[in-house]
Amino acid sequence: MKRAKLVPLHALCLVALTALWGVSASAQAQSPPATNPSVSTPMGDMHKGGAGVADMKASMMMGMEEMQRMPMTGNTDKDFAMMMKIHHQQALNMAEMELKNGKSPEMKAMAKQIIAAQKKEIAQFDNWLAKQK
Repeated sequence: MKRAKLVPLHALCLVALTALWGVSASAQAQSPPATNPSVSTPMGDMHKGGAGVADMKASMMMGMEEMQRMPMTGNTDKDFAMMMKIHHQQALNMAEMELKNGKSPEMKAMAKQIIAAQKKEIAQFDNWLAKQK
């Protein structure tokens, strides 16, 4: 893809991530601290805890918090790759929870597709980021 086409895509993704950050910050300011014990678990281990919507929501919130804490480099490409990697990891965690606890064959099939796609894209981000050091 030509660079001219990628810049608007990067900008659009960063706008979406910034909007998510704003919603998350607003929600955190209005809600009491989480009491779910899985919230203190590292994001990658989130799917190993209990089942249910609370764990999925906790995983999503942890990823958003991780993006908020991430120091921005000022390099749009690098910041995009780092934030999208976190975002994709959230999707991977939630899809693994669906496989473990979901009942719908259709949703389980979709979760398998998401896992495959997200793992591939996380690897692409990792490869690109490794070249930036």
